[in-house]
Amino acid sequence: MNEQFQFSRRTLMAGASLLATGLVTGAAVGETTASDLDLSGKSILITGASSGFGRVGAEYYARRGAKVFATMRNLPRTEGDELEALAATEGLDITVLEIDVTSDEQVEAGVSAALAATEGKIDVLINNAGIAIGGPIEVQDMEATHLMFDTNVYGPQRMIRALLPNMRAAGGGQVFNVTSQLGRVILPGYAQYSPTKFALEALSEQLAYETVSQGIEVTIIQPGGYPTKIWENQIKLTSALKDRTPESLLSAYPQLSALMGEIPTGAGGDTDPADIPKAIAEVIAMPKGTRPLRKAVHPTFKLSTIVNEASAKAQLMMLGNSPFGRQVRSVLD
Repeated sequence: MNEQFQFSRRTLMAGASLLATGLVTGAAVGETTASDLDLSGKSILITGASSGFGRVGAEYYARRGAKVFATMRNLPRTEGDELEALAATEGLDITVLEIDVTSDEQVEAGVSAALAATEGKIDVLINNAGIAIGGPIEVQDMEATHLMFDTNVYGPQRMIRALLPNMRAAGGGQVFNVTSQLGRVILPGYAQYSPTKFALEALSEQLAYETVSQGIEVTIIQPGGYPTKIWENQIKLTSALKDRTPESLLSAYPQLSALMGEIPTGAGGDTDPADIPKAIAEVIAMPKGTRPLRKAVHPTFKLSTIVNEASAKAQLMMLGNSPFGRQVRSVLD
C-alpha cells in the first residue's frame, strides 16, 4: 500500500472534529466508550417508529439514557399515544414527531422540531422506515414501484440531506440505514424490495466514503427475517396491487402470483426484533473510528456476510491505492 494512504479512520475523523470546532492544537479527540451501553447524552432520531424495529428501538435507547425522537406517519394515531403514555409512565425522554419520509415538507418540519429541542444537534439518525410489496417484477406497476423507492430509498435520502449539515457543523454524527439481507441476496417474488434495499446499501456505502473525513460515520444494519409489521402491512399493499393487475399478467407467473397477499415464508419466525436496536446501540457505544460499515443481524441466518466480505475486497482492489484510497480504506479497514 502506498504510504500516502497509510492512516486510519480515526486520523480522518480527528481532523474533521478539529476543523469543525475550530481547534488547532494537537490534542487527541476524545472517544466515548460504553461497554454497558449507556447512551446518556445521545440524541437519536428514528423514522418508522410506530412498530417493529423503530418502536422497540425507541424504548431501548431511551431506557439507556438517550433523548429519542420517535417519528411516524399519520399523527395522531394510537401507536403514538401509546408510546407517549409509556414514556410518561417510565420517565423516558421520548418525543413523538410526525414524519412521513415520502414528504419533503414533513421531513423538513420534523427535523426542524427535533433540532430546536436539542439546540441544533442530533447525534444519531436511524433510517428505519420501510415498506414491502410482493409479487414478480413485471407485475409491479409504476404506482407500486414509485411507492417502494420513495419510501425505502428516497426517504432515507431526504432524512440524510436534512440532518447532515447539522452533524457536520457539530463535528460528527452517526447515520444508521436499516437495509436487509435481501439487500445483498435475491429471493424471487419479493418485487422491488430487494432492488430498493440494494440501492440503499450502495447509497450508504458511498455516503460513508464521502463523509468519513467530516467525522460522520455510516453503518448499514442488515436484518435477517424478523416478525415485524412490515410483512403484515405488505398484505394490504400487495393485495391492492394484485386487484388492479390483469389476470393475463398474473397467469404468466402462477406460482409467484398465488403467493401475493400472503406473509412470505421465513418472514420472522420466533426471532426477537430487539436484536436490531441492541446491535445499533452496540455500534453507537463503540469508539469513534472503529465502527463497522456493515453489520448483519440474525441469530443464525447471515448469508449477507459472504457478499459483504467480497464487496469490501473488490472495493479495496479497485480504489485502495487510488486518489479515493484514504476514504475507502478508512471505512473498510
